[in-house]
Amino acid sequence: MEKIKKLKKIFEKEEIDGYLVPKNDEFFGEYIDKRNDRLNYISNFSGSFGFALILKNKNYLFVDGRYTLQANKQSGKFFKIVTFPKKMPSYYLKNKKLLIGFDPKLFTKNTIKKFFKCDNCTFKPLFNNLIDKIWKRKLTKNKKIFYCLPKHSIDNDYKFKITKIVNSLKQKKADFQFITASENNAWLLNIRGKDEKYSPIPYCYILIDKYKNLNFFCDLKKISHSLKKYFKKIKFLDIDLVDQTLLQIRGKKFIIDKKTCSIHFENIILQNNKILNEEDYIYNFKAIKSRKEIANIQKAHIIDGAALTKYLFWLKNNFYRKKITEISASQKLYTFRKKNKKFKFLSFPTISGTGPNGAIIHYKATRETNRILKKGDIYLVDSGGQYEFGTTDVTRTISLKNRNKRIINIFTRVLKGHIAVSNFRLKSTTSGSIIDNKARKFLRQIGLNYLHGTGHGVGYFLNVHEGPQAISYNNKVKLKEGMVISNEPGYYEKNNFGIRIENLIYVRKKSNNKFIFEDLTMVPIDKNLINKVMLNKKEKDWLNNYHNKVYKNLKNFMNKIEIDELKTACSAI
Repeated sequence: MEKIKKLKKIFEKEEIDGYLVPKNDEFFGEYIDKRNDRLNYISNFSGSFGFALILKNKNYLFVDGRYTLQANKQSGKFFKIVTFPKKMPSYYLKNKKLLIGFDPKLFTKNTIKKFFKCDNCTFKPLFNNLIDKIWKRKLTKNKKIFYCLPKHSIDNDYKFKITKIVNSLKQKKADFQFITASENNAWLLNIRGKDEKYSPIPYCYILIDKYKNLNFFCDLKKISHSLKKYFKKIKFLDIDLVDQTLLQIRGKKFIIDKKTCSIHFENIILQNNKILNEEDYIYNFKAIKSRKEIANIQKAHIIDGAALTKYLFWLKNNFYRKKITEISASQKLYTFRKKNKKFKFLSFPTISGTGPNGAIIHYKATRETNRILKKGDIYLVDSGGQYEFGTTDVTRTISLKNRNKRIINIFTRVLKGHIAVSNFRLKSTTSGSIIDNKARKFLRQIGLNYLHGTGHGVGYFLNVHEGPQAISYNNKVKLKEGMVISNEPGYYEKNNFGIRIENLIYVRKKSNNKFIFEDLTMVPIDKNLINKVMLNKKEKDWLNNYHNKVYKNLKNFMNKIEIDELKTACSAI
């Protein structure tokens, strides 16, 4: 590939043996502008997470289990695809003495330490990004302004939240907190922006001290006069002044976010100050939704569930009559969502895959891969919407008149895992790592598994993937009242089919001081793929109760024909 050759020509001039290319830009968000997607440019890989290590004689692309198949298809010709944590990048650097360049604005110290820990290798910060040297493109700035959330979406005002952060600073005996995660700044000030396609993120940094003084760094063209007037005591500064402002501070104690504070910023702070070994506690504050926020999120899921359910009825009635492709199907779903004025935009690119494409966990249909929905296949659709009062994410796997007993039995095992998560008895000490095993139990009984976590945290009209909580092997964060999380076990068979059942759930406190998961998602689960004999009474009761709730919540959104279809889809088994 010509681009890689051009990049390697620069190695000699920079006196390096290799170069690191991450997916993220300097704001470390999940979804970035195509013009900043340096990893996609150099490797053709379009997934949301990964990085390349390009050496003089070998190219590596590191992805997690969600993207192994996709990375091989898109980039396997020029890169060795490695799935972590099975093998970490440090494995390929073992016993090698190399000087590897990287852009310090795009990496954190934690990332380098976690993935590239190597006794012999040296990592050299290069302040001119090498991909930018070979990638000639026109960079136009997004000028869409930031805005405040409406009152009906807000529980606590920004002054209350600032006090919470300042109290946390004093408790930790810190002088400053440098907040580099844009979604945390959005939460703090109850603002949103349009800097990402799928999340209402305002690209910015905040520097706050223990006296409630707050500097807000961003592109000042995105700050309206009315916003400045509303935030009277906040000082708005151009984003190019971050370095200069940080350099003026001396002899102070800082808290930074080690997930999103770049090596560049961390080194500037450390020149004259001390960084405390503390986390950005906004992640924990933001993860716990208030009662008002939960009530709003429930409304969002009912609106969204109605749109998705109408779409699934349309699909089932038309796939064998019309030519419906993966792309045209996802476009049709978008039109169903758009019919409701409260819908803002998608919360991530819709995954619409049938047959073998369903086996690619984060599949995105292209002109080359676009399959027609055919009788006898199954169809997987994973999609979500953004509303000013909630973020949704739901997956359903649909039978296209499929009669394959093996697929039905595997689907039923996935469902049993899904129900096991939903019915899990929560304790004050419960973390996602404990629950993850329960979700996989029934697949493991027949030697099957899936290469992704069982659940991720979800934001409040923010990121669809948002921690710190998750249902996964390594996540030890205790689940607390008000946390929203996904429940999405699945199974994927290469070149054959994919299955996933995903609901969003939240931790609810019962009157007897016990905690349970309660479903937020309101969309029927396809009974045509269930082997009823494999479900015990408790599992059947769960399914019948769930479908009863779905029917009650969605019936008022349906026309006469759809009401009958909803009754059938939600009838007891």
